[in-house]
Amino acid sequence: MRIKSTPIKVQAGRFEFVKLNTARYDWRDTYHLILTLSWPQFGAVILGGYLLINLIFAALYVLGGNCVAELPPGSFTDAFFFSIETLATVGYGHMYPDTFYGHCITTLEIVVGMFGMAVVTGLIFVRFARPTARVLFSNRAVIAPFNGIPTLMLRVANLRHHAMAEAEFRLMLIRTEPIREEAGVRHFYHLALEFEHLIAFPAALTLRHPINQSSPLYGMHAEDLQRTDSRLVASIVCIDTVIQAPVQSAQDYVHDEVLWDHRFVEIYHEEADGRLTVDYGKFHDTEPM
Repeated sequence: MRIKSTPIKVQAGRFEFVKLNTARYDWRDTYHLILTLSWPQFGAVILGGYLLINLIFAALYVLGGNCVAELPPGSFTDAFFFSIETLATVGYGHMYPDTFYGHCITTLEIVVGMFGMAVVTGLIFVRFARPTARVLFSNRAVIAPFNGIPTLMLRVANLRHHAMAEAEFRLMLIRTEPIREEAGVRHFYHLALEFEHLIAFPAALTLRHPINQSSPLYGMHAEDLQRTDSRLVASIVCIDTVIQAPVQSAQDYVHDEVLWDHRFVEIYHEEADGRLTVDYGKFHDTEPM
């Protein structure tokens, strides 16, 4: 039986996929679902859950009659604020449970508050501690001779003010090609880089793919990239040495974001004392050959 649901959009770079006939939510994965919410959505969920719990317990206190001493009979507002004090285990002392029913409800609410506080604290900690990659890719890729060989090049920069470790770089070509059975099928090709691993990644560098006879780009021109709807996907995975956690970032380029016979403007300059300065203001700048 097919599952009917509203279309679900999934974004991967500038690729957008629309999933059909699949469930939008899996309540068994609520923890992951909450972590994927934006901060305003996360705040709304926490506030909504907090208010809902207190409303439920306030209703239970009102239904219990005189179960709480000094609580005005039928006062939902006072019961609500007593619930807030009990959930937080504040205990101001003016109102207190006065019957077996009242003790049972307050005990249950205190247990809910303890577990709820632990869960919310864990969620907030994970959201703050979750590592993010401060990595910048050039907004264009270029193709130009390098050491006499046509070379595909793009820039990547570390925006953190400390060196990343064990950086791994990947570059992939995606294009449409005909096969015997169909007019066009998406094919994926790994583009070999001059280097795909760095022990330390402190600032900015240029990734280079030589377009030799073994390259999937060999013999192609700008119109060929457009005709085959070619796209490039670059990825970096490295370790943030401050939090000792792996981080990942990616960037994709469509065919009209590849500049032919252009090169990147030089951004490195060596000072008299041997230090290297890197001008991030020229990071995206290119010039014709």
